[in-house]
Amino acid sequence: MTVFRIEKTKDFTIMSNHHLRNKTLSLKAKGLLSLMLSLPEDWDYTTKGLAQIGKEGVDSISTALKKLEKHGYLTRHRIRYKNGQLGDVG
Repeated sequence: MTVFRIEKTKDFTIMSNHHLRNKTLSLKAKGLLSLMLSLPEDWDYTTKGLAQIGKEGVDSISTALKKLEKHGYLTRHRIRYKNGQLGDVG
């Protein structure tokens, strides 16, 4: 197998290997977390926003997010608008 290495001068992400080596996480959850870590902080981290940048649907993204939350890699809270209505999970 060929391994491609690039010069890290721009457009790259540095992250811990912790989640990548966690045997209890699926490859889907590891990949999603890696993708999320590569995105800017102001990205639309809703299930719909994450589904728009990949081929997995909202349900698949939601399943992976639940796994990440269960294992402590993610915390979420529901947004409540000024009028009292509940919005997206942020």
